[in-house]
Amino acid sequence: MSRRSSAIDAMPSAVLAQLRQLGDNLAVARKRRREPLKSWALRIGVSEPTLMRMEKGDPSVSMGVYATALWLMGRSQALVEAAAPEHDQGALEAAVRVARVRSVRKRPSLYGTASQADGKDNDTTHDNSAGEPSP
Repeated sequence: MSRRSSAIDAMPSAVLAQLRQLGDNLAVARKRRREPLKSWALRIGVSEPTLMRMEKGDPSVSMGVYATALWLMGRSQALVEAAAPEHDQGALEAAVRVARVRSVRKRPSLYGTASQADGKDNDTTHDNSAGEPSP
């Protein structure tokens, strides 16, 4: 028998509850289609005990088994949509934070002269305070 993954031991209780709900939903879908365990397991490509574990939401059952069960139901697109970038709220919030930081930065004036952009002052070469030309 294979060794149990430490990821399963560290799995949050909310995820375990959602897997149980997913397994239950898959079992209901199979029963509504009047498919016996044996034929559904054959179609998925697993043993009956594995199918029963999947329907209980066992996290050690491979994701491929869950995906195949969804495919048999005509719901395989749900997996793709689950992690679609446009639904990734955490990344969206991070992008908004970055945009806000960028908008706070002081941008150079579009109307500044070349000497102002270089940090040079043209008035320091001569004193034109009296209105007379410099020698």
